[in-house]
Amino acid sequence: MFKTRLLSGIVLVIVLIGTVGCGGRLLLAVLAALSLIGLSELYKVVGVEKSLGAAGYIAAVGYYLLLLTGQTEYMMPLTIMLLVAVMGIYVFAFPSFRAEQVMTVFFGFFYVALMLSYVYQTRMLPEGGVIVWLIFLSSWGCDTCAYCVGVLIGKHKMAPKLSPKKSVEGGIGGIVGAALLGALFAFAAGGIKEVSANPFHYAVICGVGGAISQVGDLAASAIKRNHEIKDYGKLIPGHGGVLDRFDSVIFTAPIIYYLALYLVGTI
Repeated sequence: MFKTRLLSGIVLVIVLIGTVGCGGRLLLAVLAALSLIGLSELYKVVGVEKSLGAAGYIAAVGYYLLLLTGQTEYMMPLTIMLLVAVMGIYVFAFPSFRAEQVMTVFFGFFYVALMLSYVYQTRMLPEGGVIVWLIFLSSWGCDTCAYCVGVLIGKHKMAPKLSPKKSVEGGIGGIVGAALLGALFAFAAGGIKEVSANPFHYAVICGVGGAISQVGDLAASAIKRNHEIKDYGKLIPGHGGVLDRFDSVIFTAPIIYYLALYLVGTI
């Protein structure tokens, strides 16, 4: 299992570097595909029927098309249309669907498609080619640092009923580790022409991103615990599905985007 996890992790990193590095339509298309897969994973867990889930898929595709064309003014109308559509299906097909299934379709649009799209939106910022890596540095870097610190000195359980192995010490270590990684990354990025990377700003961004990433990780775990499953899917060998691997990234991406806007000043 370790070998499988390592090899698939290497492939994932290579694909990540290629798509995020290129940015543009390629990155948007990959994120759209990941969003649709993530939605399907979430729908299977909750038991959302294909006819109802179709509304969520269509809304997700429509959302990414709006991002592609730059017609962001239609985001709110799209959201309202999705709500009207799922409620309409719920009402006219009653009692075929349960309320929690309907709410999952609407929730999933925000949780998976919209929040994951902030990887693309961060990449499209001025200096986004550098800043976008803070999303993965803070989320996956925090996870690694939290694990190492937790194994070494972890004593107090963070969420004993939800994730018994996670400790408060590990959580703090993950945040501090992510902040240090952000500062180091700023020093490295500072050598790139026309990139103004402030180590303090990057440390704050990664520290906050690391804290939020742990919420995302635990949130995904909570959904799995509620439905008594180990993984959302089997797309990535050794890692599970899209929601298993990108659970922290989903929460971190919007935070990094807005911190970059207001702290780094990329408006």
